[in-house]
Amino acid sequence: MKFWYVIFSLEVAKEAALHHYSKSFRGFSAMLTPEQAKRVAESDGVVSVFESRTSKIHTTRTWNFLGIDSIQQYKQLQMDSSSNVIVGVIDSGIWPESESFSDQGFGPVPDKFKGECVTGEQFALSNCNRKIIGARYYFKGFEAEYGSLESQGGTFFRSARDSDGHGTHTASTIAGSVVANVSLLGMAGGTARGGAPSARLAIYKACWFGLCSDADVLLAMDDAISDGADILSLSLGPDPPQSIYFEDAISIGSFHAFQKGILVSCSAGNSFFPGTASNVAPWILTVAASSVDRIFNSNIYLGNSRILKGFSLNPLKMETSYGLIAGSAAAAKGVPPSNASFCKNNTLDATLIKGKIVVCTIETLTDNRREKSIFIRQGGGVGMILIDPLAKDIGFQFVVPGTVIGQEEAVLLQKYMETEKNPVAKIYPTITVLNTKPAPAVAGFSSMGPNIVTPEIIKETIIHKIELHGANLLQPDITGPGLNILAAWSPVAIEASAERSVNYNIVSGTSMSCPHISAVAAIIKSIKPSWSPAAIKSAIMTTATALDNTKHLIGRQPFGNETTPFDYGSGHINPTAALEPGLIYDLDSTDIINFLCSIGASPAQLKNLTGQLTYCQNPPIPSYNLNYPSIGVSNMNGSLSVYRTVTYYGKDPTVYYAYVDHPVGVKVKVTPSKLCFTKTGEKMSFKVDFIPYMNSSGSFVFGALTWSNGIHKVRSPIGLNVLSV
Repeated sequence: MKFWYVIFSLEVAKEAALHHYSKSFRGFSAMLTPEQAKRVAESDGVVSVFESRTSKIHTTRTWNFLGIDSIQQYKQLQMDSSSNVIVGVIDSGIWPESESFSDQGFGPVPDKFKGECVTGEQFALSNCNRKIIGARYYFKGFEAEYGSLESQGGTFFRSARDSDGHGTHTASTIAGSVVANVSLLGMAGGTARGGAPSARLAIYKACWFGLCSDADVLLAMDDAISDGADILSLSLGPDPPQSIYFEDAISIGSFHAFQKGILVSCSAGNSFFPGTASNVAPWILTVAASSVDRIFNSNIYLGNSRILKGFSLNPLKMETSYGLIAGSAAAAKGVPPSNASFCKNNTLDATLIKGKIVVCTIETLTDNRREKSIFIRQGGGVGMILIDPLAKDIGFQFVVPGTVIGQEEAVLLQKYMETEKNPVAKIYPTITVLNTKPAPAVAGFSSMGPNIVTPEIIKETIIHKIELHGANLLQPDITGPGLNILAAWSPVAIEASAERSVNYNIVSGTSMSCPHISAVAAIIKSIKPSWSPAAIKSAIMTTATALDNTKHLIGRQPFGNETTPFDYGSGHINPTAALEPGLIYDLDSTDIINFLCSIGASPAQLKNLTGQLTYCQNPPIPSYNLNYPSIGVSNMNGSLSVYRTVTYYGKDPTVYYAYVDHPVGVKVKVTPSKLCFTKTGEKMSFKVDFIPYMNSSGSFVFGALTWSNGIHKVRSPIGLNVLSV
């Protein structure tokens, strides 16, 4: 049987239903065969039926790096223990005993919160407090798709308690209380805190064993909207390709949150290739991942006194040097040396690696690095050097002293091992290095744009190919710290921490960057409580920077490759500037409907998303005229005009002037080029004419439009695919 949704059905819910959605939208989920789903879809009162997908779960230094401590309003917010901002975190649960969730100094739970503290296995009412003000958990969707929780193996709690660590990590990154002297086994030491430490947390556990059923996620979103969350943070998403908005649970739930004034922040995914970014609906804030100015060196001292630079999270100390052996030289009987070089299970001869440091290589990007160290330990090996140029910046943890090197170091190591009769080495424990340059850089794993939900894909419901020429949105929207992030952890989640029980852990992913952006959104909401989700999103996007700390364009790890907005969106988040952006690109659900009409949405599809019968105006407004903080135009044949409206938020009359970074081969004219504002809340519109004088050969060219009054810079990236002049 397959697992299907029936969305916005009013009359046909049967006993087979797993979940009913009745608060922010109407519908139910049930186990149905394709034939049953077809019959239900044809029933009266059923808007649509679509198949469930499964999403996967995608800091001592970061807030200093972002400059957040210099914000006077933030300092005041830290002292305001009665903050009413509520962040709903949909993830793998929470470890409530962590010091990061202390409610010391907090006032009463906000009256607006209507949620519950649902008890369960090892989770009592007392596990909620004035910081964790609500907790729920959802498992029926997961069990319908994968079987009972008990049948999965491994540790779990049938409650909101987190056995994975992921949800605890994201929640503490958003709103963790201040905790001094925190580190991971001595690494990344300092004071840990969330970006919005006075915010409240409402926890919605919808992920089990790293998997999140759409049915459970959608019910969690329904509850969070009803409970009174101000911000929703989802560090999860489906594997690419992105489904069309009308059949994507996160897109549907997020639209209803958007209608209720709730900003939804989501991770873009960790699939590293073009067109793989997920959660790209324009009413979602889509977050890429980047580095900070901190690295973790675990260097190698060779017998010839040469030092090779390695990277890992290695607290283990070698007392002496040990012999070196390549995995390919230690192949088990019958195993080709090339296969043994990957150091996988049953490929190494234990008699050859015993007491030695084994040099391994990577077979695929998805290799389990930690697992290699387990097989080496099982064979009696004492250490591992992993040649992994594409992932050397990620802080991996191993069960033996281990480190990761790039190609340059690998060449030097190979030369030493080939020329020395008895090559030896010593791997040193990790040291934390701060103030590194260049930083930030887009993390190598971070999923890239463009947004592949194109007009052609919408109309034909084909989602299995990338149509670069159809993308109209420059996503991801923003990038934030997501590489080697220290935050609270579940002490029972030992697998990801190399068999060590820890209370704080360092992990990487867009799952880690998303809560950073969610925290900044919560701060803005605290200071600007009347702002819409689109206004908060605009403030974050238009104040971002595309430059690193060397004043050069942000690069992409591991080699510093040239980047575009398809890597970093509008740029790297700047919390200081985001609190006072000057101008805002605002929009509401009507604008979203017009956008969807422009890309071919049918009345039935619109009803599936909105829950009510909606018709498109004829002709629809072009999709590139959505009042978005960036400008993307595809299928551009000749000159084109794009329109935007900005709202002024400032105290005094002011004048903004337009400055353009012209895309290659395109002249850009802004009319008017000067905007004169007399009062806060005033709106002004302008036109941007694009006049191409050469085509872009099927690829995008990029530029930017910046409005500035000498104090504020309001920057919008531009991406154009010029087919003809």
